[in-house]
Amino acid sequence: MTDRGVQIQQSRLGLGSRILYRGIRGVLMAFFAAWFRLSVRGKANIPSTGGFILAPGGHRSILDTGVVAATSTRLLRYMGAEKYFAAPGLGWFLRLVGGFPIDRNATDREALRLSEQVLRGGEPLVVFPEGTRFSGPVVQPFQAGAAFLACRAQVPVVPVGMGGTERAWPPGSKLIRPKKVALVVGKPLVPPVAQNGGRVKRSAVRAFNDEIHAKVQQLFDEAQELAGAT
Repeated sequence: MTDRGVQIQQSRLGLGSRILYRGIRGVLMAFFAAWFRLSVRGKANIPSTGGFILAPGGHRSILDTGVVAATSTRLLRYMGAEKYFAAPGLGWFLRLVGGFPIDRNATDREALRLSEQVLRGGEPLVVFPEGTRFSGPVVQPFQAGAAFLACRAQVPVVPVGMGGTERAWPPGSKLIRPKKVALVVGKPLVPPVAQNGGRVKRSAVRAFNDEIHAKVQQLFDEAQELAGAT
């Protein structure tokens, strides 16, 4: 196992840390509910066991990483730049909330391998398919990572639309505004299965990626409407 593989194993939380995580999550959720009037539609679509990819779309604000935790009481895992995990205090907190380090100078193959390890271990993994934050009503074209990982690990993708976060904390703003935020969780999307024990064909991965994108756009539109952001 590589050093980073060991780091991921070590980042799995013990009972005490999980209890602390739930406490901190509870405080954050109470704040989000009061300040953003946060609502979540479709929580029942989140699998109660096993690994899956949570694919939030409409990535418009730094709030999104915390807000998506409202979709489930399960510990959600996130990938983050290794330098943040090396910072005293911050690294502890990031691990506490389910994060694990990825070296951005490493190859995509290494990042995907470590992510696959998390999924095969039965843990949920949050992947923002747009890759970075954007603005506006159109969900940008997806990177193929979420679809590829789902096909490799044979886990479902749970699409999520996030509405109102751009108004609540726009990029570049120092003020967090008390604007309505809404999430809409869709039903899990099952990846195509490889034929004859091989890998899923690239064309099938691309088609699955397009399916996820179309569903996320639909959910984002619904979430924006619920948040009054249309």
